[in-house]
Amino acid sequence: MDGTTLFSIGELSRRTGLSVRTIRFYSDSGVVAPTDRSPAGYRLYDLDALLRLDLVRTLRELGIDLATVQRVLKRELSMAEVAAAHADAVNVQIRMLQLRRSVLRVVAKSGSSPEETKLMHRLTQLSGDERRRLVDDFVDGTFGTSGADPAVVAMVRAATPDLPDDPSTEQVAAWVELAEMVGDEDFRARMRRTAGHHAAQRTLDIETRAGSDLMAFTRHKLAEVAESGIDPLGEEATPIVDDVVRRFAEVFMRAPDAEFREWMAEQFAEAHDSRVDRYWRLVWIVNGWQVLPGLIPVYAWLVETLRGSRDRGADSCGRLPASSRASGLDSSHPVP
Repeated sequence: MDGTTLFSIGELSRRTGLSVRTIRFYSDSGVVAPTDRSPAGYRLYDLDALLRLDLVRTLRELGIDLATVQRVLKRELSMAEVAAAHADAVNVQIRMLQLRRSVLRVVAKSGSSPEETKLMHRLTQLSGDERRRLVDDFVDGTFGTSGADPAVVAMVRAATPDLPDDPSTEQVAAWVELAEMVGDEDFRARMRRTAGHHAAQRTLDIETRAGSDLMAFTRHKLAEVAESGIDPLGEEATPIVDDVVRRFAEVFMRAPDAEFREWMAEQFAEAHDSRVDRYWRLVWIVNGWQVLPGLIPVYAWLVETLRGSRDRGADSCGRLPASSRASGLDSSHPVP
């Protein structure tokens, strides 16, 4: 083959893998003009046209639009400039596809309704700046007019949830739940009520009176069960809460009955709110932070299981139903 060889449009099609119709379109568009015509008027192309068509096909397969391809062929743009710009565009497309995949997995796992799916899609389509503004509005609306301690506001802002470019299914679900939560006025009131206590790290009265040894044991035990995912209202929680109640009852010289359980629940609920605790756990999930056992909001678990055990029917002396006592789980188990 030499530089004077001319190819018919059919030969170009066989050599490039492009259809005759596509080559004809590129020819009519001026991307690859014919070099000459046969005596019968058919288009003929030289080796340079073949090479240009190979380049056009490669660039189009990489997703580069035809107008940009023409500018490259005319040397108005360098390949480096085009490659860099389109690499950025592909990165954006990849992030969007990854996010779309995560949303679809959440929908498949949770069985979301069409309305929930639409909301989830809308919330995850927000840009990073829009997501930050959503949280900023929450912080300003929650603490802006309440005379809140600056340390509280700084704490909340420092933990701004930031959905990553390639979120997991769990992170997408957590972000959607957070986005709905921060717009709820009831939740904002709860956050105002409890955030000051957390920021100042004030000790509850029951913690002071119970003593450091009992509180250290309680936090350790509750951190274990909360991290392991034990349902506070399930049967597995019963022996744990009974043991904790019995230890506190001995220190406070009270009977471990339903009244004492309710008193404990009220004491521990003073500075802890289940929805606020849920907010912080969701922030950890969205940001991909490690959930440290010492930071798990264990008191919310304790309050829920205390009130749940009351509702399940511990008797007036704090004893469990006979079926539980028969399995050796009653509150008379000795303190080690």
